[in-house]
Amino acid sequence: MKRAGAARLRELAVQYGLDELQLTSLERVLAVLAADPTASTTVRDPERAVDIHVADSLCGLVVPALREARLIADLGAGAGFPAAVLAIALPDARVVAVESVTRKCKWIRILAAEVQISNLEVACERAESWSSGREACDVVTARAVAPLGVLCEYAAPLLRVGGTLVAWKGVVDDEELRGSERAAERLGFSPLPDIPVAPFPGSRDHRLSCFVKKDPTPAGFPRRPGMATKRPL
Repeated sequence: MKRAGAARLRELAVQYGLDELQLTSLERVLAVLAADPTASTTVRDPERAVDIHVADSLCGLVVPALREARLIADLGAGAGFPAAVLAIALPDARVVAVESVTRKCKWIRILAAEVQISNLEVACERAESWSSGREACDVVTARAVAPLGVLCEYAAPLLRVGGTLVAWKGVVDDEELRGSERAAERLGFSPLPDIPVAPFPGSRDHRLSCFVKKDPTPAGFPRRPGMATKRPL
């Protein structure tokens, strides 16, 4: 790893209070990502990935509920971010990467094995079908997955009452905002104020949109796989 990338990673470790073992694990994540062409992302160069994947994942730690969570489900985990980074940063938490695409699941398992992230698991199925996570999660995370209203519907059946949805978002237009308000009201969520974040130099319009589950999941949810996007609430 080049000096600039290593320096940036150490800077992040200091910023988020990570120890040397955690820093080493993050270095290995970047090394595995760079070396494996099957990785489910086009951003594999460590000089870019340290910000696009690691820094962006770590910025979620500004949310107290995420720092304190013991069971985290990362929906649409893709290349394993933020799931892998959060598992390293939160060693006392169990992190489950929920991903329905088989090749992406395979990659996340490779990453977890190569870096020895023992608290990272993979559920290779859709969020609506992951029955073992039902009403059990302290936090559900989602990074660049779906509109907020759809994410609320995915997350509600998985979260315990009092649990929190944390969504990594960019610009949210009025239509998406109205959709999230409708879904939140229907599903027993209370929205929290967005948290603006700047995970790396030059990042723009980054925010964390959070919703707290105040009430039990209404009857009829989860709907059949795919219905949340086909017929949003």
